[in-house]
Amino acid sequence: MLTAFLGMALAAPLSVSAPAFADETVPWGHGISMHGKPALPEGFTHFPYANPDAPKGGRIRLGVQGTFDSLNQFILKGAWTSARGMKERQMGQNIFESLLIRSNDEAFTLYGHLAEAVRMPDERNWIEFRLNPAAKFSNDKPVTVEDVEFSLKIMSEKGRPPFKGWYSRITEFERTGERSIKLHFADGKDRELPLLIALAPIFSKSDTNPDTFDQSTLVPPVGSGPYTFKEVDPGRRVVYERDPDYWAKDLPVKVGFDNFDVISIDYFRDSNALLEAFKKGDVEALQIGNPATWETGFDFPAFNEGRVVKDVFEKGTPAPMLGLAFNTRRPQFQDKRVRQALGMLVDFDFINRTLFRGLYQRTAGYWDNSELSSIGQPASAQERDLLAEFEGAVDSDVMDGTWRPSQADGSGRDRAVLRGALSLLQEAGYKLQDRKLVNAETGEPLSFEILVRTQDEERVALTLQRTMKLVGVDMQVRSVDASQFEERRFNFDFDMLFNSWSASLSPGGEQYARWSSEAADIKGSRNIVGAKEPALDALIDAMVAARSREDFVAAVRAMDRVLISGAYAIPLYHVPNEWVGRWTTLEHPEKSPTYGHQYDNWWSATASQ
Repeated sequence: MLTAFLGMALAAPLSVSAPAFADETVPWGHGISMHGKPALPEGFTHFPYANPDAPKGGRIRLGVQGTFDSLNQFILKGAWTSARGMKERQMGQNIFESLLIRSNDEAFTLYGHLAEAVRMPDERNWIEFRLNPAAKFSNDKPVTVEDVEFSLKIMSEKGRPPFKGWYSRITEFERTGERSIKLHFADGKDRELPLLIALAPIFSKSDTNPDTFDQSTLVPPVGSGPYTFKEVDPGRRVVYERDPDYWAKDLPVKVGFDNFDVISIDYFRDSNALLEAFKKGDVEALQIGNPATWETGFDFPAFNEGRVVKDVFEKGTPAPMLGLAFNTRRPQFQDKRVRQALGMLVDFDFINRTLFRGLYQRTAGYWDNSELSSIGQPASAQERDLLAEFEGAVDSDVMDGTWRPSQADGSGRDRAVLRGALSLLQEAGYKLQDRKLVNAETGEPLSFEILVRTQDEERVALTLQRTMKLVGVDMQVRSVDASQFEERRFNFDFDMLFNSWSASLSPGGEQYARWSSEAADIKGSRNIVGAKEPALDALIDAMVAARSREDFVAAVRAMDRVLISGAYAIPLYHVPNEWVGRWTTLEHPEKSPTYGHQYDNWWSATASQ
């Protein structure tokens, strides 16, 4: 347990107002949505993707590739290497919880959790929460408005982006009752901000040391979630144990969830070791991203005997954007034409056929397979208005919807594509000299290193290396372990690497950390490419300020166009669905949520009610 020590700034009292001053014209509700109203009515009994009759008991053994050295995922030093499962969508909010909880079957809708009720005006310049009187931490201390204020303040001072930026925009904390708190903002320009604050992790003020909050720690924190730490083996394993006295187990938003007595998450240095652990049953469920593994990698006794099955989960969200990220802080990548030319050299059909049995689909933009995508869509008048002051930020073919990723003939050495890429590189000031591409002025070769951490990444990189060599580009492939990869990504110490940008139906405030000019200079931020584009800053503002779905879609599509035109990454590929191998010791609901499968609504096949 962390030692309590309350700094002067964090110990500042809440402002207190009598209920008479509250704006009683704004009604209390059981939930809020980014756009429109919550789909589930007040008094609903459970989420549609939960089984209310799921038995409790047993355990689930999960595995991930990588390592961990911290139990604080909310600070820069633990941003990339904190233990999994403390607070996340797929593995559960096992330790930390929020005032409201997200429904993963709606675009962006939140329902009551630590707070039993919520209200905010249409202007969204404030939001008020009324705490559930039953809410408590795992040490039986009640969750109070002081805990809420403390959590938001400590995150605004010492949290990592984007949390720090979000929570620092609260201008006033007002206590409106013994269990209610109103949070004020300067204005309602960022219409997503109240929802993001509603999802903030709530810490126990008396069990959290503000002086050391920004330091990595392996001391188990106190949370209000359904599990507590049973075992912490740094870099190797974390084990959670279900709290039998969990305060929210009968709430509608928790019915059918948190069914296992024990959750263990083991860490593996590489994907092959993880896959072998799954085959032996040391890991009971594993999402498969490699089509070749999905097609041919299940020829082992447990699968042939029916003790392991293959599940396909359909998602209603945009495809994630897996791409080769350029570090535009590097001098060789500061010219967009160089990045575009290198992107032309990816022969998707050749890679897909020779390495992945033709099972991948080509990725083009950042919100493919959804109404948010700009691919194949001419820019609307609304989009053009948003982009009017940023001349040159969008290429003409991206603006008119005709742009597509470079299409080679599948040979791995399409001469027409090679000529086109070489021509663009020559425009950028390079020339061929003794079969090497060099800067025409300085004589410096066009050389860079691509960082890889898995066998699949290495195979793709080596294929690309051969194509690069055909036009004189010197591309080196450097394989590192997971911890080195995360350290170098955190410090922006790379030329190029594989990166995945997840996509939702309601992108918003998280885009500041990924693409804003401010985040580009903050080590550990998600803006790993170093983008500093005023159009992106403005479009993120427009996205979070949108009052209608139409305005929102226009802002996201316009941003998609700017990102594609900026050539910050080479888009690669995605699988059409989620593929998960599962031992039959586990069961899951028939319906999966829009955002994809999650383990916190699964249950043990051997448990009894």
